Amino acid sequence: MKSLKKIMTATFVLLSMLSINAQIKNKKTANVKIAGNCEMCKKTIETAGNIKKTAMVNWNVDSKIAQITYDSSKTNPEEILKRIADAGYENEEFAANDKQYNQLHSCCQYDRNTIKKEAKK
Repeated sequence: MKSLKKIMTATFVLLSMLSINAQIKNKKTANVKIAGNCEMCKKTIETAGNIKKTAMVNWNVDSKIAQITYDSSKTNPEEILKRIADAGYENEEFAANDKQYNQLHSCCQYDRNTIKKEAKK
């Protein structure tokens, strides 16, 4: 029963992502490393980056890689990453906003500046 529930949940998530992707015109995709630790981080990162019919962010908790799908006539990865950094999560382009970072739940407070250090290697 649990595996059936997991399959149904995964199917629902996949179909939701496909329907959102289908609504984005002039679609381009970028993969970017974003700092974070847990499922709460995932929710905050994706909420900060998602814009209906314009941008969709799908962040992987394990790899710390976000797939950003966006309408290139309306936005760009830098604008999306700036919103995510302003929510407290640094990435390859922007440092996190200190005020927002300090307001993150304790389990969401990652080691700062690790993403930029990794990007320079």
